[in-house]
Amino acid sequence: MRWGTILIPTLREIPKEAEAKSHQLLLKAGYIRKLSSGVYSYLPLGFRVLQNICRIIREEMNSAGAVELLLPALQPAEIWKQTGRYDALGEDKISFKNRTGTEYVLGPTHEEVITELAGAYLQTQHALPKTLYQIQTKFRDELRPRFGIIRTKEFIMKDAYSFDADEEGLKKSYQNMYHAYQKILTRLGLSFDIVTADPGIMGGKVSHEFMVRSEYGEDHLAVCETCKMVTSRDIAARKLSKQTTPPTSSKIEIFDTPNLKTIHDISTHFHIAPRKLMKTIIYMMNDRDPVAACVRGDHEVHEGKLRNLLGAKQLCLANAKEIEKVTGAPLGFASPVGLRDVKIIIDADLLLDQDFVTGANQKDKHMKHVNVGRDFNYSQSGDIRFVQEGDLCAQCGNKLLLITAMEVGHVFQLGTRYTECLNVKYKDSSGAEKLVIMGCYGLGVNRIMAAIVEQHNDSKGMKWPVAVAPFQVELLTVNHSHDGTREAADQLYSKLIEAGIDCLYDDREERAGVKFNDADLVGAPFHVVVGERNLVKGVIEIKKRASQESLVVPISEVLGKVQELLRD
Repeated sequence: MRWGTILIPTLREIPKEAEAKSHQLLLKAGYIRKLSSGVYSYLPLGFRVLQNICRIIREEMNSAGAVELLLPALQPAEIWKQTGRYDALGEDKISFKNRTGTEYVLGPTHEEVITELAGAYLQTQHALPKTLYQIQTKFRDELRPRFGIIRTKEFIMKDAYSFDADEEGLKKSYQNMYHAYQKILTRLGLSFDIVTADPGIMGGKVSHEFMVRSEYGEDHLAVCETCKMVTSRDIAARKLSKQTTPPTSSKIEIFDTPNLKTIHDISTHFHIAPRKLMKTIIYMMNDRDPVAACVRGDHEVHEGKLRNLLGAKQLCLANAKEIEKVTGAPLGFASPVGLRDVKIIIDADLLLDQDFVTGANQKDKHMKHVNVGRDFNYSQSGDIRFVQEGDLCAQCGNKLLLITAMEVGHVFQLGTRYTECLNVKYKDSSGAEKLVIMGCYGLGVNRIMAAIVEQHNDSKGMKWPVAVAPFQVELLTVNHSHDGTREAADQLYSKLIEAGIDCLYDDREERAGVKFNDADLVGAPFHVVVGERNLVKGVIEIKKRASQESLVVPISEVLGKVQELLRD
């Protein structure tokens, strides 16, 4: 394709809004254009990359025995209510009522829809197992879209769903998809970590994330460089100290804190280190029993760990009315001191210090010199917070590092989470009805595109792997107005196209410096440069974009050399 034919609106300056390297380069090289917050157009180069990513995904999914279909983005809200996820999605969901008053959800994911479909057609043991997948645009009303196409309101996903007769079948389907994802991400040129993960609102008991390390990711890996343990911060455990600190003799004092509710408010106003504050978060367990979770002010409660410690089926944050009923005070002034008929769970770190500042269970008041065990009793202590840099590895006891990463894939063993809600059953060989067992497997297509750029770039621009590059080769002339140069380039372009090589021909009458800069920015793996001086010598230059290495090749050997480089 000729540069003059395709739309490549390169920019000389990086837009100020762009923080992530991928966002900067994709905008600057004319791959994407922002329409509104979290909503992007994919211009011809960007769309070609997406197509190449999808091609590789399809090849590996089909090879693994999965079958592609396409599900509706417009989903009746009723099926989301049946699974209980309508409320769980909260304000992230985009929903509306049509002219007849029927409410719809713009699909952020498709578990409900695919489960309904399975209920209609997978009704006998002979119909199982099945793995179905799609590549489709999804919608989520992100509060803070960031980093270009890494976190958006409209995004492209490959989601697959397996259906099996039993747990053994699910494990086989899960491993099959797990290995397919390894092949996909490897072919896409990504370095990645696979970590055990928290299933979250998706449900199920077993889950793994495929993570790409990047400073612009929104997740963290907990890494121990000593024993090489790598896990998601969302589930990472830490080694707990066996030490305890006895209480002091200081008496509790209540002091005024008008309109000062948060840890930051108290810490800043009274110059108290956050680690000396005690944070009390009120939860409702199984919709009826109040729980007070206490952590240091510089820590965050990990709801998954808390739920597991309690053995609770359900655990959700208490609302403002429930908090006031439990503590006698509005939100922001809770304390474990004096609570009645409330299960109090403390993080183990609170046993290592004394004289904490915490709420007073009174409006606009806090208390100081609060000591664990002396001023309140607790039901259990343990690891109920997210790990932080410097915490001790649960396996070897050495310090953990936190590394920023982005999730590009996630796989789940859902079990009967959805088939039970939607009553999806099959008949076994004896005629007995049993629930279908499900797995779910997602890949973020546009996020993968950003991840590739994050890992393959330099100060000049992008360095696309051959497998996903919008063009394998860029052909450019040093002086396009020179007849001999133009004629030689035209002939070479025809040969490359006839040989099936995807080639971008920069046929603009621009200065050589502009063309070279744009070629490095756009990032095709190989640049073939036709110039008058080299033509006199009977040679043409081929440059490898990744290494900047240049080869000088006789004109008659250029096609063969390009083919060799592409094979390598």
